Amino acid sequence: MVLSGLLTSAVAADKLEKRKSPKGAKAYIISPKDGKTVGKKFTVRFGLKGMGIAPAAIDKENTGHHHLLLDVDKLPNLDLPLVATDNIRHFGGGQTEVQLELPPGKHTLQLVLGDWIHLAHAPPVLSKKITITVGK
Repeated sequence: MVLSGLLTSAVAADKLEKRKSPKGAKAYIISPKDGKTVGKKFTVRFGLKGMGIAPAAIDKENTGHHHLLLDVDKLPNLDLPLVATDNIRHFGGGQTEVQLELPPGKHTLQLVLGDWIHLAHAPPVLSKKITITVGK
């Protein structure tokens, strides 16, 4: 797999080179809105201003792909490539929405834009963290 080879090479490097983000670049969650109650299955739509979307492994200036942080209290180390976990979802295909199914209760959602190797830009392009409630 090309991406895993690139990622391994990049992580092995002494210093990862962060891609610059243009002034005013912003990630945001289009829906659901902060404070809303959603059903057990719901769609999260991602927004991006001032940059373009490119899949992982495509190294193109002023682009990136979304990572959705679910119920993450503290941001991960943005000086390293974001590692996919249950709480950090990768959208390396350039997707701009996802259908989620979460347990009932309060949940937080936040977007982080990553470059071709899942590394946050400098400065990082983050959405505001929102809180939603999943109904029963």
